[in-house]
Amino acid sequence: MEDRINTYNEFYTYYLSEHQNTTSRILHVVGTTIVIALTITAIYHRNFKLLWLVPLAGYGFAWVGHFFFEKNTPATFKYPLWSLKSDFKMYFDILSGKISLNSKKDH
Repeated sequence: MEDRINTYNEFYTYYLSEHQNTTSRILHVVGTTIVIALTITAIYHRNFKLLWLVPLAGYGFAWVGHFFFEKNTPATFKYPLWSLKSDFKMYFDILSGKISLNSKKDH
């Protein structure tokens, strides 16, 4: 039987461990930046059809990172809400310098 993660802090530690490849982190940052830009653009221009592109941009870049660089399964399959929250947390942690694009500098 598989262990289940019970707290968000425990999950975020796991999430970062699944995002150790620098290219994967860069792809996550690019995808999340596009998600934010698309959302703001859709709202500003009241063109809500653009919101259909949000999952494509967000998951597309992230999943390329996982399948081709990390060689693991995205956490979103088991923990969709915590994974989404963690993507934005990692994004802002990277932009603020709290963590690095290069995971070896996190420790």
